[in-house]
Amino acid sequence: MVNTTTINNSIKILKENKDQWARLPIAKKIEFINQILGNLKKYAREWVNIAITNKQIDAKSPWVGEEWIASIWALAAGLQGYKKTLNALAKGNIPKFKKIEKTSDGRTVIQIYPNNLVESLLLNGISAEVWMQKEVTPENLDNYIATFYKQKDPEGKVALVLGAGNVNSIAAYDSLYRMIAHGQVVLLKMNPVNRYLTPVYNKIFEPFISSGYLQIVSGGADVGQYLTHHPHIDEIHMTGSSRTHDAIVFGTGEEGEKNKKNNKPILRKSITSELGGVVPLIVLPGKWKESDIRYQAEKVVTSKLHNNGFNCIATQVLILPEQWSQKDKFLDAIRDVLKSMPSRKFYYPGAEKRLKAALEAHPHAEIFGNGGISSILITNIPYHANNECCFNEEAFCPVLAQTALPGDTTVSYLKNAVNFCNEKLFGTLGATILAHPKEIKKLGTGLKHAIADLRYGSIGINIWDAVAFLLPQATWGAFPGHTLNDIQSGRGIVHSTFLLEKSEKTVAYGSFYSFPRGMIHGDFIMLPKPPWFVTNKSAHKTAKRTALYAIDKNALRLPGIFASAIRG
Repeated sequence: MVNTTTINNSIKILKENKDQWARLPIAKKIEFINQILGNLKKYAREWVNIAITNKQIDAKSPWVGEEWIASIWALAAGLQGYKKTLNALAKGNIPKFKKIEKTSDGRTVIQIYPNNLVESLLLNGISAEVWMQKEVTPENLDNYIATFYKQKDPEGKVALVLGAGNVNSIAAYDSLYRMIAHGQVVLLKMNPVNRYLTPVYNKIFEPFISSGYLQIVSGGADVGQYLTHHPHIDEIHMTGSSRTHDAIVFGTGEEGEKNKKNNKPILRKSITSELGGVVPLIVLPGKWKESDIRYQAEKVVTSKLHNNGFNCIATQVLILPEQWSQKDKFLDAIRDVLKSMPSRKFYYPGAEKRLKAALEAHPHAEIFGNGGISSILITNIPYHANNECCFNEEAFCPVLAQTALPGDTTVSYLKNAVNFCNEKLFGTLGATILAHPKEIKKLGTGLKHAIADLRYGSIGINIWDAVAFLLPQATWGAFPGHTLNDIQSGRGIVHSTFLLEKSEKTVAYGSFYSFPRGMIHGDFIMLPKPPWFVTNKSAHKTAKRTALYAIDKNALRLPGIFASAIRG
């Protein structure tokens, strides 16, 4: 039964304050961000402790680092990024970029990371850029930055944010984006899976809540249904599944299917969304050393098992070159890493059911786990298979599928891989490419052409594409162009503390080598095993220290971060 009295009162508060927030001086908004950062520092440990209790993670496990990274670190970095941009806007400026260039086909590419010495040190060797849509040029770029703040007397709106249940910063981060980028007040509905965080959210965001700019409610599908069609909700943003999106937009049952087929939405308001999908990881052929094989295998397993596979950006399809002489050796290395992983609890509803369905569809699947199933590996799925569930449905659990593609040369194989991803796999949220530096050099402009052709909202080169979620300056969302009745990974973007608009994709770059091996190959990076690796033994310590630094920017924390990182 929906408690309409409480909900309607929350909406009434927001409606009364929407214009005030939209027109609030930027300096006042910065004051709010400073207060939120202070509260985040005060309650970060409480947040993490509640989260790991509900996710059933041992307090001494390195996996505790996942909560510090994906929740506290990500949110703090976002707040700091918005603060920096707002400070520039308050002075009559807009964000400036170190480098802006154009691709061979005319697209504008902006370097968005790193931006200063500390960023270069903390994530040494990692860089990122945003590719803009074709109508954006270096000359007109300013027209697509922070457009809300160019309005003289903006009207406020009430936005509904339907929070995600898997990564605990998403609901807060999405709400902040609506508030800062669009000047909207927000009604945040917590997901039933992680509504345990509501008391902590109330403490951290108290300044927004008491001022009537943010309200937080909880509930299931019935509450969501009531809110999405509420007359005083102006716009909606959701993170979830395409099925939930379609139920909201077109309705349920036979009538909903008919509405979707005929593209007749029952929802009469704007909706943006991030909906996950089938995420590929492409491996290019090359001559890899044993240590390289192991390190890349750890990257692959991390991209699957981080947060126990409950990530919308988790790798689902591993694409290998059919003619690569080291293909079997690489798969064996992945098996070894999977075997080394202790079993984890499936905190997200329906995981066991989805795992069972994958096993039933693939009787030859390999099972990993002591005393139960912690993950499954499905190898040698024909790339031309029709109605293959691993290609067509997001598993949202620890299922890793593998296929192999033909190609006489690296160039032809990469083209085949790009076409396979674009045409065969469901969704456009993200993709990763692993390639030896020598192969990248041989490709010449071929890699840039592949990046341009891949229809994904985030792309990682020698780094898991999920880093685009962690970097606050990056844009986060599906590749643009999906329609409501073919939504796939969603529409619109979030994050982007530079307040970029009309973006196409974020591309992040990392090192092929682990530290210090890169040094002997001329790759002078000093990043030890990243703290998001599921094999990182000091992840909980490094991530905690880095997250706290992201909150208060206390330089005295830096030596401890580096000392902990080197032990990972």
